[in-house]
Amino acid sequence: MVTVANPAGGYRYMPGIAPYSAGVRADDEHVIVRTMVEAGTPWHDGFSRIDTVLAEAGRGSQALCAVELRCPAAHSFDGFGLFNDDYRQTLDERSILLEGGVNPVARTNVAPAIPGIETANDTELHAFSFTVPRSAIPVGHAARPSFVIAGAGDLGDQSDLRPEAIVGRDLGWQASAAARAGAVLDEIEARLNVLELTWADTDAVVLYSVERLGEVVESTVLPRLGPAARHGLHWFHARPPIEGLRFEMDARGGVIEQRR
Repeated sequence: MVTVANPAGGYRYMPGIAPYSAGVRADDEHVIVRTMVEAGTPWHDGFSRIDTVLAEAGRGSQALCAVELRCPAAHSFDGFGLFNDDYRQTLDERSILLEGGVNPVARTNVAPAIPGIETANDTELHAFSFTVPRSAIPVGHAARPSFVIAGAGDLGDQSDLRPEAIVGRDLGWQASAAARAGAVLDEIEARLNVLELTWADTDAVVLYSVERLGEVVESTVLPRLGPAARHGLHWFHARPPIEGLRFEMDARGGVIEQRR
């Protein structure tokens, strides 16, 4: 992996696949603002909210650098592709896709499975991130690396969206948990390295799964995080977005958090 400058957006990105990049880091003159939106916001309506927030901040559409979605249920591989076609068109309408149709925007898209909370009928916008000039941020915000690592699921190759690429595909959770988690940790760590970062730069390491996680977190996840484990893990009871995947993670650091 490499990083590519996106001057119009104020960040560098790691090329990923058509639906999303592997992660982004604000350039030295910018910082990332992460904005959570009202629960239950359909994603198409959510992009209208994004347009409004960016305009109020005096930022163009190209400043959008990461999107977090919540889908009603895990997609089939084919269904995931159909959703991604619609999603890419929404970005393209805003001139966010770069030359050759390259998508610089990172993304996490997972399916919540929270007891007692009804599943939505449409994919929802959960949060989005965009860059602002450092000169515009509140006094006292530390000048730290500002970045978002996109969600990575338990695939042997993140660009290979086929059932055959699922780690431990034919094994139960207990037999495959360490391998699945290890593959995801390898990917997140590789992305951090490409962005010239380490686990120590993270403020939030986020895990998405509905499995019994205690043993694999203690034996596999926390030792990899090193001192960053002092910050703990943020866990969502949610499935990765594709059927057969059982473990996903993303990470971020140095971002300004807000709610709109």
